[in-house]
Amino acid sequence: MLEKLFKLSENKTDVRTEVIAGVTTFLTMAYIIFVNPAILSATGMDKGAIFVATCLAAAIGCFIMGIVANYPIAQAPGMGLNAFFTYSVVLGMGHTWQVALGAVFVSGVLFILLSVFKIREWIINAIPMSLRTGISAGIGLFLAFIALQGAGIVGDNPATLVSLGDVTSLKAALAAFGFFLTIALVHRGLKAAVMIAILVVTALGVAFGDVQYGGIMSTPPSIAPTFMQLDLSGVFEVGMISVVFAFLFVDLFDTAGTLVGVATKANLIKEDGKLPRLNRALLADSTATSVGALLGTSNTTSYIESVSGVSAGGRTGLTAVVVGILFLLALFFSPLAGMIPAYATSGALFYVAILMMSGLVSIDWRDLTEAAPTVVVCLLMPLTYSIADGIALGFIAYAAIKGLSGKGRDVPVSVWVLAAVFVLKFIFA
Repeated sequence: MLEKLFKLSENKTDVRTEVIAGVTTFLTMAYIIFVNPAILSATGMDKGAIFVATCLAAAIGCFIMGIVANYPIAQAPGMGLNAFFTYSVVLGMGHTWQVALGAVFVSGVLFILLSVFKIREWIINAIPMSLRTGISAGIGLFLAFIALQGAGIVGDNPATLVSLGDVTSLKAALAAFGFFLTIALVHRGLKAAVMIAILVVTALGVAFGDVQYGGIMSTPPSIAPTFMQLDLSGVFEVGMISVVFAFLFVDLFDTAGTLVGVATKANLIKEDGKLPRLNRALLADSTATSVGALLGTSNTTSYIESVSGVSAGGRTGLTAVVVGILFLLALFFSPLAGMIPAYATSGALFYVAILMMSGLVSIDWRDLTEAAPTVVVCLLMPLTYSIADGIALGFIAYAAIKGLSGKGRDVPVSVWVLAAVFVLKFIFA
């Protein structure tokens, strides 16, 4: 049955290799079951319900990706998008978390439609690479800023807006240690580096009396506080258009980049450069996002950590299915997830930020008309505390700089249109 479903022989792999690859991928991305509840619970959502929603959304996404698309690519609620959900949409713009879930659901449905009608290639190709890179790097800087705040290393200041916090406090010291430990373990090639660092810092918090021990395993908590709680009535307000756009396009670019990167590593790309079953893979991602919103979590997306499983020999969807099964087993570790303090996840956030900023190396810094809009996106996301505003200002900057530099013809029509829409948004919103 497995041979028929996943074409193991055709892909020169076997069940044992796929299982090992699945376990490897899970260990590298399991930190999300701790980090996602820590971030989303800041909106007032029930932390236990978020934990269950995270595990279920990840499992469903992995099963769809594995069985329908037959790719060794795991899925889970995405980093960056969960921060946008919490700190921009809910805490920044003042929307309820129910409305934010509604925006996630609508973005997933739009993603499905874009995939069905094959519009996504036009959209991806129409957005300049420098802007795509800037968006990813900007989200990385935003995550780093959130990590520093959560650790108490950066604090507020009425004169300068931000300043150095109390770096001698216990949480700042443990957060810094967690980051150093994460980088050291990753450098040594340890697959579960991020998860181990989070657990070590949590254990130290318990040892110092800052964290109350709550056990390791139990039956999963109720998902009722977040299940089917999305509010669609507020999604179609004018101010929410940019929010839905941000959810949709960040997810779209993230998924496309991950699919290409992992498929290249696994030698799954055809000679003509096309990715087989791309439509199925995108449908898997978008369907998982919509289902995740119904369960009570932010956008579900493909994880670049899947490369670790591919490096271990994973070549088919069986790898993703194994990851999904492990996420279901993780449901029984809710007490452990509930103990994780915010500063224990700060190191993980900072590490993810570094990964997301690495793409800046591809920018042609000699061409200021490409470099400048990238910097605008990167800096304004954390400084405005809004991924949506950062994206909007980046599009405006790109169109304006290219136009005034005599390179207006290099700007795709879609960018001109979006830039104009964002200008109107800032004027009339």
